[in-house]
Amino acid sequence: MKSKMIFGFHAVTSRIRHEASSVEELYVDAERNDARMRDLLHAAKAAGVRIIQADDQRLSNIVGTRRHQGVVAKAGELSLARNLDELLDVVEGPPLLLILDGITDPHNLGACLRVADGAGAHAVIAPKDRAVGLNATAAKVASGAAETVPYITVTNLARTMRDLKDRGVWLIGMADDADKDLYAGDFSGPTALVMGSEGEGMRRLTRETCDILVSIPMFGSVESLNVSVASGVCLYEARRQRLPK
Repeated sequence: MKSKMIFGFHAVTSRIRHEASSVEELYVDAERNDARMRDLLHAAKAAGVRIIQADDQRLSNIVGTRRHQGVVAKAGELSLARNLDELLDVVEGPPLLLILDGITDPHNLGACLRVADGAGAHAVIAPKDRAVGLNATAAKVASGAAETVPYITVTNLARTMRDLKDRGVWLIGMADDADKDLYAGDFSGPTALVMGSEGEGMRRLTRETCDILVSIPMFGSVESLNVSVASGVCLYEARRQRLPK
């Protein structure tokens, strides 16, 4: 099983909580002895995880950043769904998906995964090219959501969107210039919300493949929202519409 390094309290604690058997080694800053570290060490020991004391420099060398919070874990890949067929075959009720077209900032990707988890989205879908991968920074920002929300990368996003249409999924694209606003959309059935990149928005073919375009109404002086904030607004509107009447 392929291993990867994850770091930060949220990401590591979530992995130990959900799949402790996948954690091969836990590296911790030997100089940290605060309550947060003690709680993590208690959980790791209870799960039988091997704990290795390390200094700050070694931890930084392992993950390539000093923003590790004194916690790094070597862990195997989780058995989340790896393709859409596998995912859609097991989803109960109408699927709720988030499609990200060309997100290049790992902080935005991590934040999108976090709101996707919070809103109960079944997966995040993104193209393999011209987009950031699920790296250690994105996983840290996701605060554990990278361990619970399938992140499915596809070779051809437009073709994947057409395949979703064939399976009855309604594609709702977010565009600032759309004629209808978010609250005119119907998110109660099988839905994929399509968000564009941070600067350019959706690519032309992605936009044309959507069934409908809607905008988030803006009442202040700014013209648009960060993609992760916009994803949260839209996903929670979809979740609101799915609440029992």
